[in-house]
Amino acid sequence: MKRAVLVDSVRTGITRSFKGSLRETRPDDLAAHCVDQLLARNPRVDPERVADCVVGCAFPEGAQGMNIGRSVALLSRLGAAVAGTTMNRYCASGLQAIAYAAAQIASGHADAMVAGGVESISMTLSTVNTNHVFNRRLSDRHPGVYLGMDIDNPQIEYRKRVFQSMGETAELVAERFGISRRDQDVYSVRSQERTARAQASGLFDDEIIPVEVITTSGDERGEVVVRKKVVTRDECNRPATTLEQLAEFKPSFKPGGSVTAGNSSQVTDGACFCLLVSEDLARDRALEHLGYFRGFTVAGCPPEVMGVGPVPAIRELTRRVDVSPSEIDLFEINEAFASQTVHCQRVLEIDDQRLNVNGGAISIGHPFGMSGARMVGHLLRELRRRNGRFGVVSMCVGGGMGAAGLVESEGALRA
Repeated sequence: MKRAVLVDSVRTGITRSFKGSLRETRPDDLAAHCVDQLLARNPRVDPERVADCVVGCAFPEGAQGMNIGRSVALLSRLGAAVAGTTMNRYCASGLQAIAYAAAQIASGHADAMVAGGVESISMTLSTVNTNHVFNRRLSDRHPGVYLGMDIDNPQIEYRKRVFQSMGETAELVAERFGISRRDQDVYSVRSQERTARAQASGLFDDEIIPVEVITTSGDERGEVVVRKKVVTRDECNRPATTLEQLAEFKPSFKPGGSVTAGNSSQVTDGACFCLLVSEDLARDRALEHLGYFRGFTVAGCPPEVMGVGPVPAIRELTRRVDVSPSEIDLFEINEAFASQTVHCQRVLEIDDQRLNVNGGAISIGHPFGMSGARMVGHLLRELRRRNGRFGVVSMCVGGGMGAAGLVESEGALRA
């Protein structure tokens, strides 16, 4: 089977949901802007050669509904001649989109694909359609799916149910596997510090494209103030965070618990897209590229401890691609919560210098459908900087799943 070449990736800066700079920017417009910038940076790939526009999205409704994949194709330079589809695997949606595109190319059914993910939590989670959303048979058979959601109380906003449920799964992971509050806070401070160093060193600059946005707010007289701004960087990092400060945070999901806002991923908005092509097209067009997407696996786990999902997914991935864990130079495991990231690190025996070396979702943010794509693009760049070869992107997934993808650095192969 042929290999899929990952030519390039671009993304927006990541900003806080409901308060940040992207809060009023439509996700389809945000994604289309990324696609246009991706094509502009890679003029040797004719948009007419692109077979499909694959968009990962965790909550594909409202502004993200109506098959956002097709909307993005139509809004971008790809145009009406390029098809579009939407992929949903919750927090792994962006990675799933890239995996699908890579499989189409590797099987010979496409020469070029655009794939990635987008999430505007600001524009969707406050207005999710919850008609008949809860299945009583599912609740009875697998109660962990709705853990912490209190599905018999119709007054609770759906977004609060979602965050409460995910937080309670993180609490269960901490309790069941002995991840202390201090363990979580120490990990979270390190994430903040690593992201601050990476930003100061310009390690995200190549992947982030500027986005012009308009935001509105009320002033002291009650009048609407319109502001224009260009978003050029991530806005969520708190570089001055200390262990003492995190120790003051109250538990967010359970009285007496250990999971807090300080050791959890930040709720954010953003988009990221990648350009993938066949080896033949890369060779014919003499394309410089980041590397190869080599494999993808998913695995199930108990829904109530969904945070452990990367463990079986990564084990299955390395088994199927016949690469031993010791050969993996770098891991990007999504920091949904520090409790589950620390657990996965311990079980898989990943040392600190190979895991999330420039921080993760705790310090950068986690736009659900976008994160997997961001991690792929960033990991390939970091492998090149370190002259590494193999990297793994993985995350836990709501409902009790894990997903994992293997990339191989082109920089290392040329060295």
